[in-house]
Amino acid sequence: MAQAENPSMAQRFLQISELSVIIIVILILTMLLIPLPSLVLDFLLTINICVAFAILMLTMNVKKSLEFSVFPTLLLLTTLFRLALNVSSTRLILIDANAGKVIEAFGSVVAGGNNVVGFVMFVILTIIQFMVITKGSERVAEVAARFTLDAMPGKQMSIDADLNAGLIDENHARNRRREVEREADFYGAMDGASKFVKGDAIAGILITFINIIGGFVIGATQKGFTIQDSLRTYSLLTIGDGLVSQVPALLISTATGILVTRSASEDNLGSDLTRQLLAYPKIFYFVSGMIAFFGLIPGMPKIPFFIIAGIVAFLAYYLDRNQLKSPDEMAIQGEPAAEEEQKPENVNTLLQIDPMELEIGYRLIPLVDPNQGGDLFDRVTMIRRQTALELGMVLPPIRIRDNMQLSPTSYVIKIKGVEIASGEIIPNYYLAMDPGIVAEPVEGIPTTEPAFGLPALWITEAQRDEAEIAGYTVVDPPSVLATHLTEIIKSHAFELLGRQEVQSLINNVKEEYSVVVNELIPNLMSVGEIQKVLVNLLKEGIPVRNLVTILETLADHAPLTKDLDYLTENVRQSLARQITKMVQADDGIIRVVTVDPNLEQILMKVQKEAKETGGFSMDPRLIQNIYDRLGELIKEMTASGYQPVILCSPAVRLTFRKLTERLAARIIVLSYNEIVAEAEVHSVGVVSVNQ
Repeated sequence: MAQAENPSMAQRFLQISELSVIIIVILILTMLLIPLPSLVLDFLLTINICVAFAILMLTMNVKKSLEFSVFPTLLLLTTLFRLALNVSSTRLILIDANAGKVIEAFGSVVAGGNNVVGFVMFVILTIIQFMVITKGSERVAEVAARFTLDAMPGKQMSIDADLNAGLIDENHARNRRREVEREADFYGAMDGASKFVKGDAIAGILITFINIIGGFVIGATQKGFTIQDSLRTYSLLTIGDGLVSQVPALLISTATGILVTRSASEDNLGSDLTRQLLAYPKIFYFVSGMIAFFGLIPGMPKIPFFIIAGIVAFLAYYLDRNQLKSPDEMAIQGEPAAEEEQKPENVNTLLQIDPMELEIGYRLIPLVDPNQGGDLFDRVTMIRRQTALELGMVLPPIRIRDNMQLSPTSYVIKIKGVEIASGEIIPNYYLAMDPGIVAEPVEGIPTTEPAFGLPALWITEAQRDEAEIAGYTVVDPPSVLATHLTEIIKSHAFELLGRQEVQSLINNVKEEYSVVVNELIPNLMSVGEIQKVLVNLLKEGIPVRNLVTILETLADHAPLTKDLDYLTENVRQSLARQITKMVQADDGIIRVVTVDPNLEQILMKVQKEAKETGGFSMDPRLIQNIYDRLGELIKEMTASGYQPVILCSPAVRLTFRKLTERLAARIIVLSYNEIVAEAEVHSVGVVSVNQ
């Protein structure tokens, strides 16, 4: 029962707090207009001093400035409250010549009952606040805001780099970005809020002089006081009022300075001061010696100098024997024992496999290191965004690491710990590829473009202009690596889409389309079954970005069958407009190779036998005949600049795809139902076999 009551109690407390803040702001504004009794003013002045001390203590104990992010707004409210008290006290001083016990005590006790001393103390406190603390805090806040804003792009790039390297996940990166934004907002607000403190100090000085002059005139003309009594009474009350206002103002100004100057702190102020000031005990021996030397000078008081020198010497001796250590140093000292205890658990981290890795030789490190001009991290970020837009899946972080076992100029791309592709890059060279229009070849180091296997040359930077004029396509080393990485991702995206990634995609869709998700999962299909359908689509290059349509199609057909291949075919047909757009040429025409009806009949017969026997059986000579004919047609289409597309009936599309995927993995096999009726289709050949 207690656990059930806690949330409601917390909610009630928050509601009361929100209402209290609104009421306090309204009361502050009311104080500017309505006179207050002296007793109420005493309580409010005491609360003002209490709040100032509390704010000072809080700023000394926070570890980061963002832990007290409400401070700029609180600074405005406390300044407004203090000015409202000034107005109320001024009204009482001028009307009743009495502003309560607190102001009278500050005027008589703190100032010693001497108007001149009180006035001098008020002026000194005002100068300290206005010229030293407030002015310094304002400058620090201004510089901190400027440098924080200038550093934002670098911090964002650092976060993206850590995310791409796999050091942090998406949630951690999102939190760090939010913290960077909050930090910029905080220091920007502090830059403006520090002006409140400055204006408050100026207003305090003006109010004091107005009170003295106004009180003197009112006392001498309206109250019947003599000139001396009027001057003594009103100056005492005014000085007391000024001291009561300046003490809290000085405390809050100090809190402002502490908060904006703690940019590199890792702990609260007391811990930082103790650890850092006492980190070098030997210097206190020299300090003790210097103080004792001053005590030996004739005319100097020996007792205080010698006593302080002895205390400092004892402090140095004590610290030297019991050296204070930082938490990091103590953690380092405690590591061996901790490691011995946790060795069995740490082995588990070795079993983890990154979804995708890029290992590079040491000569390729400048391509990655931002300090050396490398922008590969930025390119990887763009690749992940491009993958999300084109394929509709969130690519897992790509871990980039150097591998001393590789050749200095080599790189390896791995998926789930297995090498998928590799390549070689010569730093400070450019890759020149012949698109077929080169008139005059240039000299270079022969190589093969890693992404598409095209013949190419490595050329120097001095040859770049010459190669481009000759008709070569010239790219820099980072672009070569990024292009290869992009093509590997596209061709192996289905291997990177696991159940966890699918669940994340479904959760994203569920926010706006909860009905279709709730209907499909878990009553009709599991996440694993949906994942297999999405994998089937990605394996043939069909994006899964239109996930709502995919889920709706599955919800329509899943009650009829659990055959995932059949469900995939229905999903493909529901994505007909998207597939049509993918295979259309620039002129809007789809050029295809059709499958001979006789061959389709053979494939349907083989397909039927496979369902009955559970195995796919086909004459090898027939398969070779299909490969030969299809290979000729693909070569002709590629030579003409067309994308190879095979068009067949829906009944045999999947069978024909499985039959031909070994010949050409990137070949597109479509059924008639996967092309919209209004699309223009031209047949450029027929896949047929001899009976």
